[in-house]
Amino acid sequence: MAKKEKGTVLEREKTRYSDGELAEFKQLLHEKLDKAQKEYDVLRKALSQSDSNDTLDTSPTFKILEEGASVLSKEEAGNLAQRQLKFIQHLKAALVRIENKTYGICRETGKLIPRERLMAVPHATLSIEAKLKQR
Repeated sequence: MAKKEKGTVLEREKTRYSDGELAEFKQLLHEKLDKAQKEYDVLRKALSQSDSNDTLDTSPTFKILEEGASVLSKEEAGNLAQRQLKFIQHLKAALVRIENKTYGICRETGKLIPRERLMAVPHATLSIEAKLKQR
């Protein structure tokens, strides 16, 4: 009898990941969450700091240009911080799904999301098939 390997019909019929596999994903999510939290903290700190290298002693024209650049930079940092916070929330939601043992199940098709996709996008809730249908 032929030996069944990963990617066969048997694997595709699986309805959820094993506890061991969920533990691997949990570790990956915690690593991503730690990194994301550190990046968010840096962005938040950048937003809250006042300019220590002020332009008070320079010409008025330069000061206006410098303040404009500073405002733009803070706006960009604010947008990045918002995106990072959303990413953190998605990672935390994925950890909840692991605890509920619903992690890795496509919310549209109900099928198991392939391991490769979850390794690349560990907070994914849609299979590629469902994601493509959204377009």
